[in-house]
Amino acid sequence: MQVLEVDKPFEIQKLNLSEWRPRPVKNNFFELVFVKKGKGTQCIDYNDYEYKAGSIFLLPPLKCHKFDIESPSEFIFLKFTDAFFKNISKTSIDRNAWFKEAAYILSNYNQLPGDIIKNEVDRNYLENLLMMILEESKQQHNNALSLIKSLMTSILEILIRNIKKGDFFEIAQNNTDERITKMLIYINEHIDNSELLKIENLAHVFSMSPTYVSEFFKKQVKISLREYIIKAKLRLVEIRLLNSDFTLTEIASDLDFSDVSHLSKTFKRYTGVTIKEFKTNGEYMLMKRATCNG
Repeated sequence: MQVLEVDKPFEIQKLNLSEWRPRPVKNNFFELVFVKKGKGTQCIDYNDYEYKAGSIFLLPPLKCHKFDIESPSEFIFLKFTDAFFKNISKTSIDRNAWFKEAAYILSNYNQLPGDIIKNEVDRNYLENLLMMILEESKQQHNNALSLIKSLMTSILEILIRNIKKGDFFEIAQNNTDERITKMLIYINEHIDNSELLKIENLAHVFSMSPTYVSEFFKKQVKISLREYIIKAKLRLVEIRLLNSDFTLTEIASDLDFSDVSHLSKTFKRYTGVTIKEFKTNGEYMLMKRATCNG
């Protein structure tokens, strides 16, 4: 097993297991899991999903998850750590762009547990990228980390486009109206631009009357459009509070809250705790779902 230093922007592990052993690792961001060989069952949120060689999963920020192993399995875990966003030099990369992409994945990965990759071409791309990161992580030369950051950027892009092809947790699995999926993707992509999220603009983009947009959204998602947008913003607030050094002023400005006071009051109303209490507890509120025993 190989584990990189925690001050690097990632941690990577290669594990060969015959039975699952819970890892005492706090996961505030997310991990990508590639099954190199073996078969068994993955459990997250009380849902089971069979895995086999080639399966690729995302482990969201939960306290526990588990794999019930039927045959000896080789796993590669790539963990995106908050150290990248807190410690990396702002002049070496566009840190804001990196964080925005990673946060999009984390806040919108609402699919039921299962393989996240929707086509074999992307599956092959990810396998090759992961193996390259694993090999580069063994090197001691100065250029290894720079290359790994580029490889991880490619991984983020592939994950985003596959998440956009997946089912949203908020939508019933038997829903056949593609407009709501497109609308949710649009909202989540433009969550930091309130002008684009106004009913008049959504009506224009999706060829609906302004009076029908809110009715359509609530019928499909079971909550109001306004509440969905607020909660989507607050999920990103949670991610920034736990995984970055952005100030409250920067967070409020980036997500179109009028000021820090507006952000703080909205956060308390929807989570039941103050921002200070939330940071002290260090646990997601709106991001968390029930977890399986593991």
